Amino acid sequence: MNDLFDLKGRIALVTGSSQGIGFALAGGLAGAGAGVVLNGRDAEKLARAEAALREEGHEVHSVAFDVTDRKAVGDAVNRIEADIGAIDILINNAGTQLRGKLEDFPEDGWRNLMRTNLDSVFFVGQAVARHMIPRRGGKIINICSVQSELGRNSIAPYTASKGAVKMLTKGMCADWAKHNIQVNGIGPGYFDTELNRKLVDDPEFSAWLVKRTPAARWGQVDELAGAAVFLASRASDFVNGHILYVDGGITSTL
Repeated sequence: MNDLFDLKGRIALVTGSSQGIGFALAGGLAGAGAGVVLNGRDAEKLARAEAALREEGHEVHSVAFDVTDRKAVGDAVNRIEADIGAIDILINNAGTQLRGKLEDFPEDGWRNLMRTNLDSVFFVGQAVARHMIPRRGGKIINICSVQSELGRNSIAPYTASKGAVKMLTKGMCADWAKHNIQVNGIGPGYFDTELNRKLVDDPEFSAWLVKRTPAARWGQVDELAGAAVFLASRASDFVNGHILYVDGGITSTL
């Protein structure tokens, strides 16, 4: 049974992985034996993240590129394939958040959310799939959100972007499953991350969240690793187009 979850000999690219959820996911895959390629735009933060995982004895590389730039994505993926090895696993994790009243939401904020949260999944997913298809295999995991299913005030554009990622995940499955590529999503609930720092530090919001979530607490980022390892491993070879919500039960209740 353990062999089903063994990622030894696999190479995984994780976008937006210099901190937070992306870093935790990269660490989880590395702990299961995969070699990981970290990505972000800040080379210094990437270097610190790489050093931290190397200190734990993992095989780690880092490649700085902008996931919203289609040409930069294509060039970087080709470079990884040539210099590091075939990408067996892709986690599209890069994302951003901007809160505000919908009636006053700025156009540039909308465009930036869509570029970062949605366009990047298409650009990186397409670039990696072009290598996976001739090899007849691969795992793509797109990071969705409970907001792929649920709305909340002040984050309608973010909700729109994550709903689109959910449906892009299903579309990727429809197109690429015939090539033995499994494309699934992970939908995190509310996790204690830098992206959510203002909410974590807000006593009123935290009290609301504890009441709203059956598990009655914030999630911790290392609790996402198991879902990522499952969807990256042979254990999920017949799981495709599925969104696995890791949310303490919040999408199950009113």
